[in-house]
Amino acid sequence: MDVLMAALRAAAEPTRLRLLALCADSQLTVSELTQILGQSQPRVSRHLKLLCEAGLLERVPEGTWAFYRVGDRLAGAPLARALATLLPAEDPILARDAERLIAVKRARTEAAERYFRDNAAQWSAIRSLHIDEAQVEAAVLKMLDGGQPIGDLLDIGTGTGRLLEILSPKVKRGLGVDSSRDMLSIARSNLERAGIKHCQVRQADMYALPLDSNSIDAAVIHQVLHFADEPQKAIQEAARVLTPGGHLVIVDFAPHNLEDLRARHAHRRLGFADAELRPWCAAAGLDLDPVTALPGHPLTVHVWRATKRGVPVTAISQKSAAA
Repeated sequence: MDVLMAALRAAAEPTRLRLLALCADSQLTVSELTQILGQSQPRVSRHLKLLCEAGLLERVPEGTWAFYRVGDRLAGAPLARALATLLPAEDPILARDAERLIAVKRARTEAAERYFRDNAAQWSAIRSLHIDEAQVEAAVLKMLDGGQPIGDLLDIGTGTGRLLEILSPKVKRGLGVDSSRDMLSIARSNLERAGIKHCQVRQADMYALPLDSNSIDAAVIHQVLHFADEPQKAIQEAARVLTPGGHLVIVDFAPHNLEDLRARHAHRRLGFADAELRPWCAAAGLDLDPVTALPGHPLTVHVWRATKRGVPVTAISQKSAAA
């Protein structure tokens, strides 16, 4: 009761209700919220702090920025969403906020598109080296298709968020992490354009994921390991956050000799052999299925599926119920 009363008191203020309405379905920075509300940054920050302390909003740091949102895992998320739903859309202040929110999103999208356009030649060069990405995506879908929806999905090195878009119909919640703020801007725009609200992205280090152990049902590392200084550590960290019985799908190049990729595209590794990944996965507590090879010209893509050892929580629950 006390927690609920504290949350209601925190929300019972006009500016804070406006903030809840804006953050209910969007991830916004302090500067963006300041622009929308037309208030000073210290004042907006003070209101955001109170909402976060009450469990109604979540603050997600990202470099020198921080995004605010109604996070699905927050205890106060149902109340925050309920209050946002009750607010009258025809209210002139809320209507103006909504218009400014659209303008902020449009500016974000235009900036992301400029970045992608400036780097399009590099992306095209990489993609032209191997098979059609649609075949890779189909292989990933097949490996994650267990006949049941996936609860929580993690896309490590999400880039433009493409895999989140592809896998979104199969997941309850999706999170994409990446170290590049520019790529995350593209991903956010792509997800918003597609109307995908149950998938989010945030900046994070793949060697130190901001997630609890045994908290994710499935994870994907798509064309990321060849950039990594310590790919085995990235696999260990992905395994840490997987639930027992959860799947990790890894996509990367087979070994090749295109040394130019190091100089022009910052590749640290020139592909991975199946024999190399197996001991890494075993050391991380993962059982690796046979590799799937997708031949291309001149590069071949390898796709692996690994399963975390241990009895899935659902299986334990079923045994308990039967007993």
